[in-house]
Amino acid sequence: MCGRYALTAPPEAVREFLGLVELESFPARFNIAPTQPILVVVAGECQELGSNLPDRRATLVRWGLTPGWVKDPKDFPLLLNARAETAIDKASFRAAMRHRRVLVPASGFYEWHRPPKESGEKSQAYWIRPRKGGIVAFAGLMETWSSADGSEVDTGAILTTRANGTIGPIHDRMPVVIKPEDFSRWLDCKTQEPREIADLMVPADDDMFEIIAVSDLVNKVSNMGADLQAPAAVQPPLKPVRKHDPGEDQFRLF
Repeated sequence: MCGRYALTAPPEAVREFLGLVELESFPARFNIAPTQPILVVVAGECQELGSNLPDRRATLVRWGLTPGWVKDPKDFPLLLNARAETAIDKASFRAAMRHRRVLVPASGFYEWHRPPKESGEKSQAYWIRPRKGGIVAFAGLMETWSSADGSEVDTGAILTTRANGTIGPIHDRMPVVIKPEDFSRWLDCKTQEPREIADLMVPADDDMFEIIAVSDLVNKVSNMGADLQAPAAVQPPLKPVRKHDPGEDQFRLF
């Protein structure tokens, strides 16, 4: 699951990494949380018309996907994540997988190791970032929900897959990372059917990320400073965590 992440890279670096036509300035964000606006990248008009030119644009969506067929979002779960293994066939994600795939730029993400309750140990937060620094692009989905009065809300979710060997001891899920050479293919919803890009929705290489134990400051959405990523003197667990209920990836927030 991915429930918190950060985007702290300068806008110019994000623009260059993702091949964006333009990108407005934005502040560093160290604790991006559900229901907040998140930056996503979509195919531009040239790519939508079948051109091979890297024509992409950035937009903001609310983190928490709402399918277009939902009548009242208040009565529908907040879909932060979509499981890569089942998103193609799930009613909530099927249309977005076919027509509205996006990239979600990030500097890294947070995950919590939650020991069994009987152990008496407290949960430990970890900051997980690219080992070589820089930016990564998570695979994402976008949907526009329209209300009865005609107003619209753009919403999004991050795709997750099974954890790789590095992250497995912390959690059994991780975001799907799309490599730069696959950006165009992932965003191309005109010629690339969902099953044709299924090979992209796999765990990142074991050596891609490094894990840094951090304090519980990240638990509170109101904490937004760089100190959230300060290392804490905690060793990561050595054994993979238990497999959790798939429903934990899609939960309701009030």
